[in-house]
Amino acid sequence: MDVKKIALLCGALILAGVSAFMAKSIFGGAGTPQAVAATAPQPVVIDGPEILVATKALPVGTIIDPTSFRYQPWPKELMQNAYYIKGTADPSSLAGTVVRYQITAGQPLTQGALVKPGDRGFLAAALGPGMRAVTVSVTTQSGVAGFIFPGDRVDLMLSQEVAGGGEGPPLKVAETIVQNLRVLATDQRTSNQVDDKGNTQVVTFSNVTLEATPKIAEKIAVSQTMGALTMSLRSIADNTQQLESAIASGEVSVPDGKDPKAEKTMMLAIASRPNDSNTTFTVGGDVSRFQRKSVPAKPATASVQPGAGGPAARPEGPSVRVARGSNVEFVPVGGK
Repeated sequence: MDVKKIALLCGALILAGVSAFMAKSIFGGAGTPQAVAATAPQPVVIDGPEILVATKALPVGTIIDPTSFRYQPWPKELMQNAYYIKGTADPSSLAGTVVRYQITAGQPLTQGALVKPGDRGFLAAALGPGMRAVTVSVTTQSGVAGFIFPGDRVDLMLSQEVAGGGEGPPLKVAETIVQNLRVLATDQRTSNQVDDKGNTQVVTFSNVTLEATPKIAEKIAVSQTMGALTMSLRSIADNTQQLESAIASGEVSVPDGKDPKAEKTMMLAIASRPNDSNTTFTVGGDVSRFQRKSVPAKPATASVQPGAGGPAARPEGPSVRVARGSNVEFVPVGGK
C-alpha cells in the first residue's frame, strides 16, 4: 500500500479517537452534575457592647418585670447615651418601672421611655388611655391576706345589709360589682417587694389603688359608703373565658380574615378591660336556711276610708281588710 495512504488513514483514526473522547467528556459532564457542598452561613459578629432590649411589645402603661427585657450586642456606631449598657446599669432596678412611650419587640430600652416608682407622673404613666386611678381601703381579710401584688387582676365585692323597713332581721347580701380590675399599687408600693435572695415577699397593706373607667370609679366611690368591700384575686386563665363570653354576648366583634395582629389587639383589649355587667350576687338565704332571702316588707298599718281623704288607723279588735281598687279599709267584725 502507498505510504501516503497509510499516513492519511492513521491521521483519520487519531482524529476520530480524539473527537470521541472529547464528545464523551462533554456529554458525560453535562448529564451527571457534580454535587458541590454548600457552605454554612457564617454568624454575624457585632462589634459593640451589650444593651437591654425589649423581648416583647411593651404598650404604654406596661409595668416592667424581669421577662420584659434581655441583653443583646449592639453595633458600636449606633450606640446612644440613653441606652442601658451592661456593666453600667442594674437590670433589677428596672422591675416595677412603667413604660411611658410604646416600645416594640427588639427595640432598645431608653431611660426616657421608663418611669420609676416615686418619680413625678409615675401613676399617670401606668394608667391606660381613658382610665382613672381609685383607692380602696382593705383589711388583711378583704385584701387576700396580702397576696395581691401590683399588676394582678381582682374582682370587687360589696357586702351590705338591707333593712327594708319591716320587722325581723335585715337582708344580708354580697354582690360582685366590678370584675377584672388591674392593681396599680398597694399602699404606696408600685412593685413587688423582694428579699436578698430575690424571692417575693408577702407584705400586708391597708390601701389598694385600682385602674378603672370613670363610670366604674364612681361606682366604687359610692360602694365604699354602702358597706364593706372585699377583693377576690383572679386567675390568669380567666382572660380566655372572659373573651369567649364577650364574643357570645356581642360586646366584641371578631375581626375579619386571619390577621394575627388584629386578633392579638383584641385579646389585649379584652384582657385589660374592667367589666361591671353580668355581675352576680348571693343573699343570706342562699348560704343558711336560717337567713332571709328577701327584704323584710313593711306591714300595712293604715288604710284610706272612702271619702275620708286621708289615712285611717286600723281599729282595735278583729277586723277584715277590704280593698276596693286602690282604696283599702279595715272593717271591724264581731262588734255591736
